Amino acid sequence: MTLPDLSAHDAFLDRLLDLPTIYSAGLSPDGARLAWIWAKLGATTQLWLQPADGSAAPRCLVDDGWDCDYFTWARDGQSIVVGQSNGGDERVSLLQVFLDNRPPRRLTPERPDYYIHGGELLADNRTLIYAANVELESGEEIETALVYRHDIETGARHVIARPEKAAFMWPLVSPDDKYVLYERKDLDPAGVQLWLAAVDGSFDEEIVNVGAAAKADGAWSPDAQHVVLAAEGKPHRRIGLWHLADRKTDWLVDDPARNVEDAVWLRRTDRVVIEEARAACTHMTFLDPVTRKETPFSPGPGTYDPIGLSADGHWISWHYDARTPGRLLRLESASPYQIVGTLAEHPTRPGIAADELVPAEDYRWKSVDGLEIQGWLFRAKAPARGTILLIHGGPTHHDEDAFDPEIQYYLACGFNVMTPNYRGSTGFSLAFEESIKIEGWGGLEQEDIRAGAEALIRDGIAEKGRVGITGTSYGGYSSWWAITHFPIETIAAAAPICGMTDLVVDYETTRPDLRPYSEEMMGGSPETAPQRFHERSPIHFVGDIKGKLLIVQGENDPNVTPQNVTDVVTRLKAGGIDYELLTFDDEGHGIGRPANQRTLYRRIALFFAEAFRS
Repeated sequence: MTLPDLSAHDAFLDRLLDLPTIYSAGLSPDGARLAWIWAKLGATTQLWLQPADGSAAPRCLVDDGWDCDYFTWARDGQSIVVGQSNGGDERVSLLQVFLDNRPPRRLTPERPDYYIHGGELLADNRTLIYAANVELESGEEIETALVYRHDIETGARHVIARPEKAAFMWPLVSPDDKYVLYERKDLDPAGVQLWLAAVDGSFDEEIVNVGAAAKADGAWSPDAQHVVLAAEGKPHRRIGLWHLADRKTDWLVDDPARNVEDAVWLRRTDRVVIEEARAACTHMTFLDPVTRKETPFSPGPGTYDPIGLSADGHWISWHYDARTPGRLLRLESASPYQIVGTLAEHPTRPGIAADELVPAEDYRWKSVDGLEIQGWLFRAKAPARGTILLIHGGPTHHDEDAFDPEIQYYLACGFNVMTPNYRGSTGFSLAFEESIKIEGWGGLEQEDIRAGAEALIRDGIAEKGRVGITGTSYGGYSSWWAITHFPIETIAAAAPICGMTDLVVDYETTRPDLRPYSEEMMGGSPETAPQRFHERSPIHFVGDIKGKLLIVQGENDPNVTPQNVTDVVTRLKAGGIDYELLTFDDEGHGIGRPANQRTLYRRIALFFAEAFRS
């Protein structure tokens, strides 16, 4: 049978993937420079720099064949510490890059056999703080990450905090270099407590505990005298200030009607930035911690997210929506925050006009228990050849009205696309986010997705037998779940990407700091909840597959490891079940390199086009 011809859209895909994607932008301590990580300029992600006033063009600081995963500024603003990895393995090595063109220097081993998180260089330019799951004396990888003080001149390392249990942590050093704020999950996999350790190792104590199974997140104030908190309560999150002087907390925002999700106190400002989500849309406000007066930050349509105030008094802000690829803008310092310039513009890569892109529509439906679910619907400009459900990962995450080259390419190929924010997603309320835990993974959140597909069919947007599903990570798991549990009339084809197939294997082989998340979501471990882990693992239901299946995996994935694929392939072969397999030996958790994305998106589009023809 001749494959559908989608080659007419190859040039558009090339243009989409030629758009540089910005990650992790941050101002220097003095506000004079802006650094960011750019993807899609080459095979790896790169670190770039530009004056925050836009007086000079961007220049590349790091393009050495490694991926730049994240960065932090040194206190003096004359160097940057970059977390780098290779091939998606997430085994980060820290590199110091100097702005005066001195050669960079490697601060930690190039290819560690453990995981490093964070990396802040203190004002003495020799003391480095980070977390790593390695034992100091033996040098062996361990389950629990420890907080290290590392003298980069002598190589001496000292443990300044030793949690009891594994947790993902990102140590934050106070602006005066005296303390380290970090997270622990010693009491319950669902909870996070904030701890404070002295940089000199003289003490380590708990400072914020909002409940054994509740989470608190924190960040330093510019004067190092307060910690800005976003903490779970019942039934909502609160924003507060913990005071170093008296170890007490003032709650600044405590309103059950508001879905506040995060807060930060940026340098050179006297206000706290509050992030609030309403129906999967982000709204930012400025809060005066003294008067409690709150003012919106809303320069115009789309999402605006302030990064900080530049040295010349302008706001540097993200801006994006479905027809506006993420960009960095210079705005006036006061309302109405008019745009005065754009930063991080590539000199040779052309953009894409907004009218070439399809906007997002707010789409709603009722799930099996009557709960309203929201998603973003994108309609193909021509009569649709089918509909693709693109499922976000996490599941503690949500899809936004945001530009996505994958979505826009599928639309050009003639597919409708819908991105459901199933229960367990952020962006609505804490209760909605927590509701996935009632039954655990593979519960009602999957019925939310099924109901969304059925609603699209009922509303005449999709057709029976012409709906497919794909997604990465938890989106991959949901794709596996759909193809093994839903009728072919509802889901005709699935393309899971880096998705869990056996939740026991996933638990046992994933990174140590991610296991508590599985326990939180599943209500226990494979040892304490074996039946639930078995029942919710798609590998045990592959015999029920009736539709088409394309499996996608990064060979270096440390999160959802390739064993999830090798084990399920064995089952598929034993059952005589047809499948296609696409792997990438230079990718980890997700397919991120432009050349690989080009291969992947074309393959998925062809896969669904062929599946929907039968």
